Amino acid sequence: MATQTSHRTAVITGASSGIGRATAEAFARCGWRLVLAARDAEALEAFARDLRATGAAVQAVPVDVGDHAAVLALAEAAQAFGGRIDLWFANVGIGAVGRFEEVPIAAHEQVLRSNLIGHLYEAHAVLPIFLRQGQGVFVNMISMIGFAGAPLAAAYSASKFGLKGLSEALRAEMAPHPRIHICDVYPALVDTPALEHAGNYTGKAIHPPAPLLDPRRVAEAVVRLADHPRPTTLVGAQNWAARIGHALAPTLSLKLIDRWFESYFAEARPAAVTSGNLFHPPGDRPRVDGGFRKPVTRRLPLLLAGGTLLALGGAALLRRHTSRAEPT
Repeated sequence: MATQTSHRTAVITGASSGIGRATAEAFARCGWRLVLAARDAEALEAFARDLRATGAAVQAVPVDVGDHAAVLALAEAAQAFGGRIDLWFANVGIGAVGRFEEVPIAAHEQVLRSNLIGHLYEAHAVLPIFLRQGQGVFVNMISMIGFAGAPLAAAYSASKFGLKGLSEALRAEMAPHPRIHICDVYPALVDTPALEHAGNYTGKAIHPPAPLLDPRRVAEAVVRLADHPRPTTLVGAQNWAARIGHALAPTLSLKLIDRWFESYFAEARPAAVTSGNLFHPPGDRPRVDGGFRKPVTRRLPLLLAGGTLLALGGAALLRRHTSRAEPT
């Protein structure tokens, strides 16, 4: 990679709020040139102005990543702005919450178009540039749901599993190019506006369960990949619970999650059905935090993860022992 941060350029999609916004701020503090992309042109330009006021070199490019031509134009604009592209952060993620059959097919399609096809468009636009340069880092924002699907989020789960497969395939193809890196980031639940903005077809208010990660912690992990690229980065102890619990007892772990959702929605207050930000940008003020996070001790996530692993592991061993003891 380039040795001077002032000569390094990062492209960040989904940059106007949440993890994307936090990551842009972190790169700006490090002196990077930034090309920021999101659907909301007004909000994106306002954010770019704020960063420029700190001395950062920033270009705002309104883009819907589900538009292939627009993503190609973004890559061209970024290369013209920075002279090169050192890191591309494919960060766009939207969701639709609800029972699979109750969510309109157009909503499912839009989630896949943005979360999976959009990331594919981004990789397809920047990898030829990396190959010409002989180097570059592509960071794919996935999720702990890339390890274990989430009930009431079928299309979102499919998109995250798809991103994992996309990255693995690209990593294999880029193996002959040791200075080109395909990096995946798997955060646990993060306190961003994303859930508030999601399409909600449940008819009930949604509140994410604690503990929630600070988006800035995920941003720091992305920034580290610029100088220390690695294939897989997990952020948050819940990731290990999801990954190992699903491997030990996949059916049981999903049943437990589904039952938790059922009990939650049985008591949740009514809310209007909405498509959220699926088909247009949200109308509120863009921000990093979702406002759901509560103070917790540093031990709590580890205790929750450890307890989940013990419960799932014990259940798996018990089931295996029972099946062996049954007469054939």
